[in-house]
Amino acid sequence: MMLFAKDMIVPTSFNPNRNISGHNKRLRKIFKGAVGALDGTLKHVVVPTRQQDLYRGRGKGDCYQNVLAICDFNMIFTFLVAGWERDKYYLCDAAYAHIRGFMAPYRNVRYWLGDFRRRRALTNKEKFNHAHAKLRNVIERAYGVLKARFPILKRMTPFPLETQRNVTVACFALHNFIRKQGLDNELFTQYDQPGVSLGNSRGKIDADEDEVEALDTASDREYMTQLRDEIIEQLMQSTE
Repeated sequence: MMLFAKDMIVPTSFNPNRNISGHNKRLRKIFKGAVGALDGTLKHVVVPTRQQDLYRGRGKGDCYQNVLAICDFNMIFTFLVAGWERDKYYLCDAAYAHIRGFMAPYRNVRYWLGDFRRRRALTNKEKFNHAHAKLRNVIERAYGVLKARFPILKRMTPFPLETQRNVTVACFALHNFIRKQGLDNELFTQYDQPGVSLGNSRGKIDADEDEVEALDTASDREYMTQLRDEIIEQLMQSTE
């Protein structure tokens, strides 16, 4: 199964063809360097008592393993860590540094899609965050399919830790296999709908939100900031 996973979870080819199917085609042309979305999630894990402090969830008795994954805009996972071309970048939330290779939204500005349903984007930064959130939503939908299909990720069987990590990787691999084969599947059909509910109703991003540590330079941040400004300009022109 792990050999199968290596064939199924592979980096994107950075295909420049913009005529591919999927959501938000117009936005994907504006965010032309974006090749996918990145996010982390928690998967249930069963560990010996002496190790539980390392895996304990906040305020809960259960234990969890951290999973970091990247998916393309077809909900196919292309990178996974369980238990780039220089001009390409991944869309990430504000927990990640806005540096070369990672484009984060503006902080202290509305971001989550549910908030824009109540009041449309007004400022330039809100319009950027709204567009960013609509594209990055693909990773949330991909996780939604994964968790709905494999309940074991919510309540893991007490296998050895290495086996539990392998089970997680295997679930991601099977997810990709079903998607790549184009199999008629009701879960993908459900989560392909633009208005699917993901239970995320957070408002703006706070400036003091924990940021994932990253090695970066001033030039990297300046590069991504300039790129973000260019995207805002294109968004404003496309809505005139």
